[in-house]
Amino acid sequence: MKGFKFAGICAGIKKNGGKDLGLIYCEKPASAAALFTRNKVMAAPVILGKEKIKNGSCQAVLVNSGNANCFTGKKGIADAIACSKLLGDCLDIDEDLVLVSSTGVIGANLPMDKFEAGIPEIVKHLSSEGMDDFADAILTTDTHRKMVKQNGEIGNKIFSIMGIAKGSGMIRPDMATMLAFICTDAEISPQDLKICLSSANEKSFNRITIDGDTSTNDTLLVFANGSSDVKINNMDSKIVFQNALDEVCFQLAKMVVKDGEGATKFVQIIVKGAATKEDAFKASEAIAHSNLVKTAIYGEDPNWGRITAAAGRSGAQVVPERMDLFFDDQPLVLNGNWMGAEAEKNTAQIMKNSEITITLNLNLGHATDHFFFCDFSEDYVKINADYRT
Repeated sequence: MKGFKFAGICAGIKKNGGKDLGLIYCEKPASAAALFTRNKVMAAPVILGKEKIKNGSCQAVLVNSGNANCFTGKKGIADAIACSKLLGDCLDIDEDLVLVSSTGVIGANLPMDKFEAGIPEIVKHLSSEGMDDFADAILTTDTHRKMVKQNGEIGNKIFSIMGIAKGSGMIRPDMATMLAFICTDAEISPQDLKICLSSANEKSFNRITIDGDTSTNDTLLVFANGSSDVKINNMDSKIVFQNALDEVCFQLAKMVVKDGEGATKFVQIIVKGAATKEDAFKASEAIAHSNLVKTAIYGEDPNWGRITAAAGRSGAQVVPERMDLFFDDQPLVLNGNWMGAEAEKNTAQIMKNSEITITLNLNLGHATDHFFFCDFSEDYVKINADYRT
């Protein structure tokens, strides 16, 4: 990615000795926009980042895993400021152009000696080829890195967008995902970038869930450095840019769900035929967040009553006698009637697949919405029971 450098090192923050400090550096100040968690328990980097991003510019972001720097009071804020100041000094850039981000255990202070030694060291490792190292350094319970790149063309010129994310648990985004960082070499104003980011987020990260928990550290950040000479400054160019950004966010969001803690199946729930868009959202969200639905998916049990019941309690307008329910192309309920043992047997076979699409047609209108989610297994309980110990 032209104009960007990346790094990831082992700074000793994680107990397991893996990479735990990542850095993205832009060779010149870039337009920037961000979305953060709406959880009222916000990590110190989020509190600081929400203020800094107001200037619409960013040149570097430092990300650590292994420690969330959350519920750490005034010391947590002071530590976040100290990290951004030290990085600014090492890069010889304005501290106001440095953001910090953290993920990991809540309630512990940052081991500042690790940062004081690690920040000067990570600057030495910056490279245009360091994306993999950065992607590895921001992981916690993830099983693999998550990276997507998309190109677009405007006026016979090519621009690129690359996204790197982490997220595997504590995922019920009400803004973004756990952590996601997007770099583009297109030129776009901070105001237009924020509009595009919000739109992309609503269709991607705000349509996924793993466990129904919104993190304290959720951050979605995008830089645009203009190094491709592609300018996003009119309606046609904004449409092309939006489509490319949508795709990057959409693919990253799907990767997060597929890597859900203990997940064995990736599921899309589509609610169609709703009376309103709000009803379609409510019903699909309720189904995706239902632990009873998630465990039935894991057990490969076509317990369709759990799905229709979740829609019924969602607050959406429903008429049971009008409901149609499909697993992939297999109808299980039509006009509110169960289709019988053979249909259930066929559905059970479909549920053995690693990817499943469930479609609920309310037959009350024309509105549609969807969510992506995963199943719940014993491993999810084990991972989270032992997370701190």
